[in-house]
Amino acid sequence: MCIILVRVIRSVVRHPIHFQTMATRQSSDIVKFKESLKAAKEIVILSGAGISAESGIPTFRGAGGYWRKYQASSLATPEAFRSSPSLVWEFYHYRREVAAQAQPNAGHIAIAKFEMKYGVEKKVTVITQNVDGLHERAGTKNLIELHGNLFKTRCTKCKEVLANTDIPICEALANRGAPDANIVGSDIPIKSLPHCKKENCSGLLRPHIIWFGESLEPAILEKAGEAMESCDVCLVVGTSSVVYPAAMFAPQAAQRGAIVAEFNIEPTPATPDFHYYFEGPCGKTLPVALSD
Repeated sequence: MCIILVRVIRSVVRHPIHFQTMATRQSSDIVKFKESLKAAKEIVILSGAGISAESGIPTFRGAGGYWRKYQASSLATPEAFRSSPSLVWEFYHYRREVAAQAQPNAGHIAIAKFEMKYGVEKKVTVITQNVDGLHERAGTKNLIELHGNLFKTRCTKCKEVLANTDIPICEALANRGAPDANIVGSDIPIKSLPHCKKENCSGLLRPHIIWFGESLEPAILEKAGEAMESCDVCLVVGTSSVVYPAAMFAPQAAQRGAIVAEFNIEPTPATPDFHYYFEGPCGKTLPVALSD
């Protein structure tokens, strides 16, 4: 995503735990990691597509990056919506259906339970790049959704953002959105797509998602930046560390002295920057790492 970072994470040492050195890279010592976690006062959990993939949510990357004959990223743009809002809405209707049917997995639940148990004595913040709502459904409270939410809409006219979990979101989208490569385009009239119900508006609604070519909301980015600046420990969970600005969050935290642990099914370009690396599905590694 073409996103500009408006807040630079300062290289400030705030807590004694930050003075731990980074001499040992990519340790898989779970006992030592738990000691760091126990000593931390502020913890950030940064999650990406990998944790949701374990719940059956498509990542739309690589060979699986297509919906019908379209590359998914080509539909996640303002230009695509202006060109064919009905086609884009069919794509997002499909994504909403998949996300609604999915269930939070053991990784989501472990994060939520950790926050519930330690959220009073520690500041626990979950920053997610995912838009499926699974962290919230698992019980996470202090949640920052960087890229929006499939179950929210934004009016293209009055800009009002509202939660909407209706499946389908409008009658015209019923039985639409099937990922059939033989289906080309969409014939749904614009007047039949979701529209704002605000008095004297009736603007066309769009998914409340940060699309390629759009910037993150300044307030959201500011909040995420503040959490990353002050955390003692950061868990990088199921993210490839290639989408900016989230890709620079954890490496910058590590550079200023925070303890960073990566939980992934395989190493990423940022793995060498971190203290700990735990390989495997998040649904298996996180319950162990976040338990007493």
